[in-house]
Amino acid sequence: MDIAYLQTPIGIAEFKGDENGLSKISVLDTNIPIGIIPETLIEPIHQFKEYFEGKRQDFDLKLNPSGTEFQQKVWEALVKIPYGKTVSYLELSKRLGDPKAIRAVAAANGKNPLWIVVPCHRVIGSNGDLIGYAGGLHRKKWLLEHESPAPQQSLF
Repeated sequence: MDIAYLQTPIGIAEFKGDENGLSKISVLDTNIPIGIIPETLIEPIHQFKEYFEGKRQDFDLKLNPSGTEFQQKVWEALVKIPYGKTVSYLELSKRLGDPKAIRAVAAANGKNPLWIVVPCHRVIGSNGDLIGYAGGLHRKKWLLEHESPAPQQSLF
């Protein structure tokens, strides 16, 4: 398993993967020396840099996350949430065909191993609150603000 690190505006991203694809991207709260990037992780790091520079809204990467069939189904639904948009946990449960599965969907969302690429940060509470983010609510807020359309500029 190859490992690489990238300094982002909201922490150091740790990438894990191999020729079969990315298996994990997480954000760390500690400082890790940024070293040589293995060949298998050059493109994911490049795409992450573009995302943080505001030049990329979608990722085109080979993914290989480990999870249950249900978790995989939830993560596939997360990828379909458009850049700059949010959905509630209830809405996500409805999209998956079972509004009563809201807690299971929330738990699967919390187990997402592919930070930002599988955009679990785009899932919010039914009342619009920022809840349930393993990377910390300050990061969730930052990511949602980063993805929001630019405010209308005054003409005067």
